[in-house]
Amino acid sequence: MARKPNAAFMKPMQPDDVLSEIVGSKPIPRTEVTKKVWAYIKKNGLQDKKNKRNINADDKMKAVFGGKATVNMFEMTKLVNKHLK
Repeated sequence: MARKPNAAFMKPMQPDDVLSEIVGSKPIPRTEVTKKVWAYIKKNGLQDKKNKRNINADDKMKAVFGGKATVNMFEMTKLVNKHLK
């Protein structure tokens, strides 16, 4: 029996003003939000060189992270989700 993809995961979510600085302002599924956030992190070299699990925030990411300068990957997902409606 084939597994259906999780519909809730695929449902387009609306990024708020803070997050749309990074992922754009159109509603997109969480999976796409994650991809775009990672693309932004890689493009701007925000992944910690020594500890790859940590993300060092620039100004835009710091706004998403609630003012934190560094968060780990798991915390990041939680913080990003707070900016989705």
